Amino acid sequence: MPRNTRCFTLLLVITGLIMSSCSVPSSEHVVLLPVKDDPTISFRIWFKVGSQNDPEGKEGLAALTASLMTEGATEKRSYDEIIEAMYPMAAGYGSSVDKDMTVIVGRVHRDNIEEYYGLLTDALLHPAFREEDFDRIRSNMRNGIEKGLRYANDEELGKAAFYNLVYEGTRYGHLETGTLSSLDAITLDDVRAFYQKWYTRENVVIGLGGGYDNSLVSRLESDLQTLPEGAAQQPDPPAPMPIEGLEMLVVEKECDATAISFGFPISVLRGDEDFYALALFNSWFGEHRNSSSHLYQVIREARGMNYGDYSYIEIFPNGGRRQMPAPNNARRQQLFEVWLRPVQHAHRHFALRAAMRELQLVIDNGLTEEQFELTKKFLDKYALQYAKTTSDRLGYAVDSKFYGITGDYIELFRRKIAALTREQVNDAIRRHLRTDRVKFAVVTSDAESFKNALVANAPSPVTYDTPKPPEVLEEDMIISTYALPFSEENIRILPVDDMFR
Repeated sequence: MPRNTRCFTLLLVITGLIMSSCSVPSSEHVVLLPVKDDPTISFRIWFKVGSQNDPEGKEGLAALTASLMTEGATEKRSYDEIIEAMYPMAAGYGSSVDKDMTVIVGRVHRDNIEEYYGLLTDALLHPAFREEDFDRIRSNMRNGIEKGLRYANDEELGKAAFYNLVYEGTRYGHLETGTLSSLDAITLDDVRAFYQKWYTRENVVIGLGGGYDNSLVSRLESDLQTLPEGAAQQPDPPAPMPIEGLEMLVVEKECDATAISFGFPISVLRGDEDFYALALFNSWFGEHRNSSSHLYQVIREARGMNYGDYSYIEIFPNGGRRQMPAPNNARRQQLFEVWLRPVQHAHRHFALRAAMRELQLVIDNGLTEEQFELTKKFLDKYALQYAKTTSDRLGYAVDSKFYGITGDYIELFRRKIAALTREQVNDAIRRHLRTDRVKFAVVTSDAESFKNALVANAPSPVTYDTPKPPEVLEEDMIISTYALPFSEENIRILPVDDMFR
């Protein structure tokens, strides 16, 4: 049955275990996550800088700087020496760069904390920024765009095109890794200047969790006080351009199937009251990788058109590789997104119609009492899966600091879901969702014929290799002529070779 889930700023992120009913008092600067029976120590060092802070024409600088810190030499050791030192500890560190935040993530067994701590703090405080590391990492970033994103992963290509389209003209409107031309324009001096400007004591939030002892707290605080002074002024949150009707970017490339993403910005952020109502709707409508969600049932289960169909009320990077959302992608502006995994070209128009029709139906009718109650019960347990490790729970606690949420977020989420009424959920659906002003990004071949069919609102009947129940075939007749009012001027075709230049 369809079921229809931040002088120096110091944060020692500490929360209770997910299953704990206890809460630890917190202050503006100190909140704890000691997990004494965890033999590992997790670090999440948040710097208040992201791709929104990339200078114009040098997009990708934030990501390149963070990668050089965590995948390059320090003043004491070459990168090869760092890797060699890490290997026997089965430990490491890395970086995650999103629009509003950069997080240095690390984890080590507490028996190895002394040696590991020196390596980690060297990376934070004394990056060498060597030419050979710069050339290697920048080349890898270029290849990731040119050969990976453009030609090896149509799903991620479509989603990236969609995000850029939604935020076009704003500081969110480019890949975190930049463009091919912007990467070429970045110099090593740019990296050094970016580090000095943004990696400051006023700009850092320290996340620490697991089986550490209290001496590590004061030591880390003392060492990070050696970062440069200064807090650079942050830009305003992005203000996406108003959407005029149905706007589509078609990325044309030779491919075997059509990848589709669509949606629009929403004003709701994690912690807002409407967030929880939309989260319940979203779980029923298109919970990521959940085969009982509504979209999955309509497009995949009943019709076998693709691998899955999902929806989101927050950014969900690397959806093809993850079962649960990753922490530390907190943003000051979010979006509603529907992701249709690739369908046969012959089914692209039909699948798009089916998804848009289902969205309009739930806007018009809301959830039934049964759908609401089933989803409510599901989310109460499913939310426990969001952050199963100390590192992930630490990441969620850092995000809560970003959003101004106090206490354990997962427990808060469960309480808010439990208190919801169906009327609150259906009211939030009507106020925040729509089908008349939407942006679409599609990766497909023979783009001109697809554009013509959309503009003409041509029927899109489907046939199947195996028999379908009469009720599916009857509904197909309605879907195949469901009106999507695209205009020619609102559909833009772009060859894949021109993407992310």
